[in-house]
Amino acid sequence: MADIVHAVLSPDEFALFDRHASRRVFANGEVIFERGSAGRTMYVIVRGMVELDFGQEVLPKYLAGNEFFGELGLLIGSHLRCADARANGDVELLELDHAQFCGLIDSAPGLFAYFLRRTIMRITSHEASLIHQLRRRNNELEAALDNLYSATSRLSHTEELVRTDELTGVCNRRGLSLYLQAARNQGQCPPQGLLLIDCDRFKQINDIYGHLVGDRVLQSVANVLRSIALKDDLACRLGGDEFCLVVARTDRIGLQRRADFILSAMRGLVERSGQVPRACAVSIGAALLNPADDWNHWYALADGALYRAKNKGGNGLHWHESEALSASD
Repeated sequence: MADIVHAVLSPDEFALFDRHASRRVFANGEVIFERGSAGRTMYVIVRGMVELDFGQEVLPKYLAGNEFFGELGLLIGSHLRCADARANGDVELLELDHAQFCGLIDSAPGLFAYFLRRTIMRITSHEASLIHQLRRRNNELEAALDNLYSATSRLSHTEELVRTDELTGVCNRRGLSLYLQAARNQGQCPPQGLLLIDCDRFKQINDIYGHLVGDRVLQSVANVLRSIALKDDLACRLGGDEFCLVVARTDRIGLQRRADFILSAMRGLVERSGQVPRACAVSIGAALLNPADDWNHWYALADGALYRAKNKGGNGLHWHESEALSASD
């Protein structure tokens, strides 16, 4: 079911679309389409990354190679775009208009029928996810309003405040400790990967633009981490401008993809910033974890890798030494 709902074309589907579509290239930050505009084309990503911004406090969605979007513009003639689509870096896309889309039916009706089935299931799943997300946000807002009318002494003892970093909304060190303790006590699989993230030249941002701008930069980092943390993962602010992403189930390739996404997303935000920065480049230390070790050992591995990433000038990823060596063998 997950493969059906996921918006990634199979090799056969991609080849079919490629035969009928036009290729277009978009520069970093260039708008592909705007929210509210009439949808008359759909797209498939050949290379690069596309950001979909739904607005209204819904987290942006990032799509990469072989993923498709904008299909409702062809399936529903009067459909208005529900998101802004923007190139996050240089992007090459397959673009299909109505005539090209109809050509898919004549060329490979069986493959096209399977694509339509997946598309319908994806739309249904996406709608359910948005409803769930909006309900969750409404619940959070209601809880926040209730807390405003509670006594300060009661606020200081709520579990949410104990676990959560007040500035960024991600987990704090206390929350991290409880997360690791729960994973061991409840017999869950211990984390398998750790990304240690540090903001590059963050002190300069505070010194030049002030702490309010610095706070906004930290919030941008937290938003990116939160957007890719799955159900059993944990995004955490360890303190200052240092963050981590604890990944529950992964391998080297999966952890590499997470790190590449973070780097790409932050670079895109930096490039789109005006005179006052809203983001910064980051350095990342990566390590795969031995469940038999403890947090201090895991942190030491990733911290050593992060140190080497910073020494290379930052704005990049470095693996723990044994992982880096295994990757080069």
